Amino acid sequence: MTDALRSGIDRDDLDPSIRPQDDLFRHVNGRWVARTPIPADKARYGSFMILAEEAEKAVRDIIVEAQAAEPGSLERKVGDLYASFMGEERIEVLGTDPLAPLLDEVDAIDGPDALLATIGRLERHGAHGFVQLFVDNDPGDPERYLVFVEQGGLGLPDESYYRDEAHAATLAAYRVHVERMLALAGLGGAADRAERIVALESALAAHHWDKVRNRDSQATYNLRTWADWEAAAPGLDLARWREAHGISEHHLAEVVLRQPSFHAGLAAEIEGRPLDDWRDWLRWSVIRSMAPYLSAEVVEATFDFYGRTLTGAPEQRARWKRGVSLVEGAMGEAVGAVYVERHYPPEAKAAMDELIAKLVEAYRQSISELEWMTAETRERALDKLSKFTPKIGYPVKWRDYSSLEVVADDLVANVRAAGEFEFHRELGKIGRPIDREEWFMTPQTVNAYYNPGFNEIVFPAAILRFPFFDAGRDAAANYGAIGAVIGHEIGHGFDDQGSRYDGDGRLRDWWTEEDRAAFEQRTASLVAQFDALEPAETPGHRVNGSLTIGENIGDLGGLGIAWKAYLLSLGGDQPPVIDGLTGAQRFFLSWAQAWQIAIRPEEALRLLSVDPHSPNEFRCNQIVRNIGAFYEAFSVAPGDALWLDQKERVTIW
Repeated sequence: MTDALRSGIDRDDLDPSIRPQDDLFRHVNGRWVARTPIPADKARYGSFMILAEEAEKAVRDIIVEAQAAEPGSLERKVGDLYASFMGEERIEVLGTDPLAPLLDEVDAIDGPDALLATIGRLERHGAHGFVQLFVDNDPGDPERYLVFVEQGGLGLPDESYYRDEAHAATLAAYRVHVERMLALAGLGGAADRAERIVALESALAAHHWDKVRNRDSQATYNLRTWADWEAAAPGLDLARWREAHGISEHHLAEVVLRQPSFHAGLAAEIEGRPLDDWRDWLRWSVIRSMAPYLSAEVVEATFDFYGRTLTGAPEQRARWKRGVSLVEGAMGEAVGAVYVERHYPPEAKAAMDELIAKLVEAYRQSISELEWMTAETRERALDKLSKFTPKIGYPVKWRDYSSLEVVADDLVANVRAAGEFEFHRELGKIGRPIDREEWFMTPQTVNAYYNPGFNEIVFPAAILRFPFFDAGRDAAANYGAIGAVIGHEIGHGFDDQGSRYDGDGRLRDWWTEEDRAAFEQRTASLVAQFDALEPAETPGHRVNGSLTIGENIGDLGGLGIAWKAYLLSLGGDQPPVIDGLTGAQRFFLSWAQAWQIAIRPEEALRLLSVDPHSPNEFRCNQIVRNIGAFYEAFSVAPGDALWLDQKERVTIW
């Protein structure tokens, strides 16, 4: 019987020169990294990206076929949107002409009130503004929707790029890029304008909250009335902005200001800086937002900075790939419905149901036995666990795109129409019942997520493939990969921020002070572990343990609970030895295989600054250092590189 089972691990691919006790990540992935060049259009390449490429090709086939569909049909709308992006000849003829009417609006600005109104009008169609709006359910009352207001106004990925010495060269290159783009748009005095734009963005960045503070669910939950928002930005006629944006008083009667102090800073900058500076900033905002849809010269200049400089990728993605991305961003579920029909096997759902049930039971048993948690908090934690909602594969109802107007020969019009469609769709939620069937990823996305306001875990169809899931291999490998992903997403419900939401998605403190202190003592130890780690690609730069703590808790709990769930699945039986590997070895080797990646140094540095996930090698290696079963699986002993003294190991869930 054991001869029929597959381990899911190719032993010939393991590197015998690197012991798993010293470096599990490179023992499993080192040979693959050595022989696999990073594609020229990518900043990193690995398990997630390989699956994403497969999904991308499948989606292209769907989109190309849609070009021949019946005019007026949903399929043809998908095809026409793609055709408008692929119509390069017309795009080249137009050049930067589509910018002219937008820049004319900026030229007409004659004061702060007109500035706010113009920003509102341009934002409505996709231009970048000084804030970003999104709609979500209210953490204080999860049965209603609210508009959330996020700080904005920057052209670089994060406020740290304007102040951190590690990004000084990037900031200098950004100024050169802004100058180049302004010149391509036909604006004179580009160098002086670029200096003013970068200075203004630097001033805005000084008012931004940093990434760590922005993770704080309580600090960023600031429920305000419209009058409160106006008071937070003294001197600004926000009503002008709102009306020009096409937002009614009803939609913004109450909002969540995620970073209240930013608005006072913004008001001071608008009042204190010359209007010419703000006009130049808005011109740059318009150019930056429209650049991907203009001539090849503009697109190449954009990629030269945002691709080559920021991520290290030497080549622009093929045009068809960028066209697919446009369609997926605008009409992702229309494509997803066909993708699911063609590429999602029904048996995957049944297997995932079983895996999730085992993971939830393992969490239930683990929480029930936690020695550091009191009965009062334990009862509430178990209640939350019992209310988790899993979503697998694809939504039960598909998004309605009937009101989206698309034409096959006008890319810019389509992009603006898609932006306005999404704007109306989101705002239309205000005042309506919560739609708990909505998905926030498409089925063809290679990822998964936990949504604290809905207390749900979501696994799109495209991730349910090797190396994460394979119905034909032994259970150990599936539990070590997709099982750990499931455990990770459940774990987000109990990480440093998710644990502040109860089982109904309400942000409230359901912990005793004693239990929260015990929890934070353990998380502080995990922060310290990751603070000490330095990726090989970025010597001198370390992981930010405070930024990555939520994902690290998810990984630690996810893998530890996945191991317990695997043992539950055995029903007391001993796992077979397959391909010379024990069940425990297959489990941890599969975990490492899932984190396979090669990455460019520029991308590694960028991710250290902005990504709440730790580098893949540490998601693999540092997590297993805290799990006793790993030590037993590979006889890890003192002196081995991955050995961690028992008293230093962290167990939370």
